[in-house]
Amino acid sequence: MLCQAQENPAYRIFTSDGEKTDYGTMLKALSKADVIFIGETHNCPISHWIEYEVISDMARKHPRGLVIGAEMLESDNQLLVDEYVSGVISSDRFESEAKLWDNHYTDYAPLLYLARDKGFRFIATNVPRRYASFVKDNGLDALSGLSDAAKALMAPLPVAYDESTAENEMFSFMNMMGGHGQQNHYAEAQALKDATMAWFIAQNLDGKFIHVNGNFHSDHNGGIIPYLNIYSPGKHIATVCCVRQEEIDRLDKENIARADFIICVPEEMTMTF
Repeated sequence: MLCQAQENPAYRIFTSDGEKTDYGTMLKALSKADVIFIGETHNCPISHWIEYEVISDMARKHPRGLVIGAEMLESDNQLLVDEYVSGVISSDRFESEAKLWDNHYTDYAPLLYLARDKGFRFIATNVPRRYASFVKDNGLDALSGLSDAAKALMAPLPVAYDESTAENEMFSFMNMMGGHGQQNHYAEAQALKDATMAWFIAQNLDGKFIHVNGNFHSDHNGGIIPYLNIYSPGKHIATVCCVRQEEIDRLDKENIARADFIICVPEEMTMTF
């Protein structure tokens, strides 16, 4: 069970409306959900510690039927993930052949080991980065020309996309950075990632599913979640996000309602990279 010091706590937990709560209350609420999204700050050790603790505790509460998924692994590596989790290949072989983030060994390898130890399935939910890059340069419509084998690694086409969304506005500056008149479709690439993660969650929703992703992919019930509601409607979804603040005694206004539970970490907390 998580604990925190009486002085200079490493984190505090708040509900969506900014009320202080505790780990036990959060865990009890998360236990009722079909799908749990744990949004992390990628370089925050508290993020990684808490997501590991939540998944470990869920494993004890739900020893059968728990499925883990992660943005950090891409769908074309699913066979390698399956072979590692089932014990067919060693961790050394898996790590030498899979596409892994630089902080895999410290932050995500423990989650895979937990799945292997407990016999849980682990799903590589993200679209292969080459297709996200392809969409960034060419737009979502260009995916129709890909092979069937390529299309099997992503959400069904066409991917729903609304140009008027807040995400599109946020990426407008990045679009302008293309230079030389080049139009970069960053928001469409993001939509492909979110839709693909939702698709592979929906395809593997057998029992309780816990998904680890960056905050952006589940904040304010956006990102992945609208697509999941299309692919697998009616599921009870719960969200967690991790934020950094100068002071953590109260939740800053901009962090209210970002998730069902907000893990608030002091800004001076060390970062892993």
